[in-house]
Amino acid sequence: MPRISPKTSERLAKILLWGAGFLTVLILAAIVIYVLVNGVSEINWEFLTTPPIGGLSGEGGISTIIVTTVYLILITIFILTPVGIGAAIYLSEYAQDNILTNFIRYAVETLAGVPSIIYGLFGYALFVSALYLGHSLIAGALTLVCLLLPTMIRTTEEALRAVPQEYREASLALGATRWQTIWHVALPAALPGIATAIILSTGRVIEETACLYVTLGGSAAMPRSILSGGRTLALHVYYLAMDTMAFDKAMATAAVLIIIIVIINLFTNWLSQRFRSAYTAMEEGRP
Repeated sequence: MPRISPKTSERLAKILLWGAGFLTVLILAAIVIYVLVNGVSEINWEFLTTPPIGGLSGEGGISTIIVTTVYLILITIFILTPVGIGAAIYLSEYAQDNILTNFIRYAVETLAGVPSIIYGLFGYALFVSALYLGHSLIAGALTLVCLLLPTMIRTTEEALRAVPQEYREASLALGATRWQTIWHVALPAALPGIATAIILSTGRVIEETACLYVTLGGSAAMPRSILSGGRTLALHVYYLAMDTMAFDKAMATAAVLIIIIVIINLFTNWLSQRFRSAYTAMEEGRP
């Protein structure tokens, strides 16, 4: 059997990698273009500012759905951010390398791989039933916090570990306490990674469906408090596609959802570049 030269194998590897990347982009572009082409034509001011009417015809718009989605994002991020960042600070700055710490990291890694529907069943059993919160915004938000917490902890911990140890040593040498060093040195330097984790968590809240199906409820009414039920844009797409004959409204809602996710991803990249530039300028001593 003839042997393949290193140059030939390198060319084949490049072709396979480029082909895999092109196929991935092609599939993504096909999905996005199909949804946008079939949904954008149905988007208008009335669609965005009127509530769903219901029924098999799926009449009405998505105004209350947008409001519910915004409320859910704010509640989830408000609870998730301090808990996730606090746990990451403990693991990266305070925790010793022992059995307990290794178990915590193993638990975080394991929870990050659990399917979202499992979190939904857990949220239903604990928040909806045991704590009597019912199908509500707070029950859905707490379930999402459980779902997103492992990712938030891992991302923030890696961002903190990426901060050079010399920064901490210089701060301690100047007489700062350990907490002052973390607050004024480590956290600002890790801010790009933390901000990216928060924004990506926001995107995950918008696109999540499975765990909210059993915790948030399916009400299309305007939420009056955190104990009110509701539905997000992703859930609304599911209800329109499965329970009505308004496939055009489902495609329009999906188009709005895709546009929001694209904007969030673009904003994430822009924010990361800004923070990275500021961090590089700080390292080089530039104003």
